[in-house]
Amino acid sequence: MASLESETGSVAVRTTESSNEIKNRATKNRNNNNTKTKNAAFRYLPKFRCFSLKSATTEEMGSFNMELAEEDDQTGRKNNPTHLVIMVNGLVGSAEDWRFGATQLLKRYPEDVVVHCSECNYSMLTFDGVDVMGERLAEEVRGVVKRHGTVQKISFVGHSLGGLIARYAIGRLYERDTMRGRSRENVECRDNGIEDQQREQKVKGKIAGLEPGNFITSATPHLGTWGHKQVPVFCGFQMLEKAAARFSWCLGRTGRHLFLTDRDKGKPPLLLQMVYDSEDLKFLSALKSFRRHVAYANVHYDHLVGWSTSSIRRKKELPKLKHLSKHEKYPHIVNEMTDTAGTQEEASSEDDTSVDFEEEMIRGLTKVSWERIDVSFSGSRQKYLAHSTIQVKIYYIHSDGADVIQHMVDNFQI
Repeated sequence: MASLESETGSVAVRTTESSNEIKNRATKNRNNNNTKTKNAAFRYLPKFRCFSLKSATTEEMGSFNMELAEEDDQTGRKNNPTHLVIMVNGLVGSAEDWRFGATQLLKRYPEDVVVHCSECNYSMLTFDGVDVMGERLAEEVRGVVKRHGTVQKISFVGHSLGGLIARYAIGRLYERDTMRGRSRENVECRDNGIEDQQREQKVKGKIAGLEPGNFITSATPHLGTWGHKQVPVFCGFQMLEKAAARFSWCLGRTGRHLFLTDRDKGKPPLLLQMVYDSEDLKFLSALKSFRRHVAYANVHYDHLVGWSTSSIRRKKELPKLKHLSKHEKYPHIVNEMTDTAGTQEEASSEDDTSVDFEEEMIRGLTKVSWERIDVSFSGSRQKYLAHSTIQVKIYYIHSDGADVIQHMVDNFQI
């Protein structure tokens, strides 16, 4: 016989088990080992009373939902968050990728925010195409909104491919705020057109019935990955870039979208379509409806997504490296700038006859203003993992990006 002790509260309970019972119990534990191992990696995370970690129903997703607990354990009062934040993972990722970022956001705004790390596009499902994943995300967001009746605002945060998925989803979720539009039109008539300009600026649409807030992307290939040295690992060699484009089918429909090689029914590439409005998908109107548009971009050492495509700038518009300097509070932030909508479009309109896909996408996307945050992990031991470090995908491996996440949290508009 073997003797074991367990503790319940402050009372110690002594039990005895036979060797066979112990053996059977050990076998059962081994059978459940895979499930336990999946969650063990995150035991180091602190448990905050202001929120709970709700596991998804499908364990193999590795997904989870970080939400405010319905009742605060200390005060006994119910929390009614008003701002829903949707976080979207990138290629071959999962909801777990945003665990650190979601935790920091909830720590900072425990009463105002509910964070949902998207569960619908994970692992091999990220090869299905930006449009298919965008439709999935849109449907998921509708379900989350229904579960949280108190939310009034919505923001999106996407890493890498997740930024493109979010851009597609908001085009599907966009609804024009017709009630506000009519009320403004009545005022406009009474005031003889004085408020015409204000109405143009203030009457915006809604996303899934909510007021759009922040649209934030991190290392997202907004201009695709074809040519123009947008994939640093190819070192600018056109031969490698062309070969990669020919083999883009290895990444499924997503690869064809990223390399702009899709020509469904004679239409332009999907990423090019996503800078305009169509009859049923209002991509540009949806993007314009957000108060803030933020693009975090790695200056170098990101071998998958180039500085130009992630910051939505032409090569000649990128700051000179010698002019970059570390931020006092956020050491890996080396440059911040905000442009005015349309200024870049005007700067390059002299020769419309030679506009290529990349130029057309830049002109479309810069019809809204962007806050561009340039990030450099030069000098960091994690610099060669910059693409994941900027997101802090796994804290123990990508911890140097914590100040970038803190910058995002500190500047987040509630």
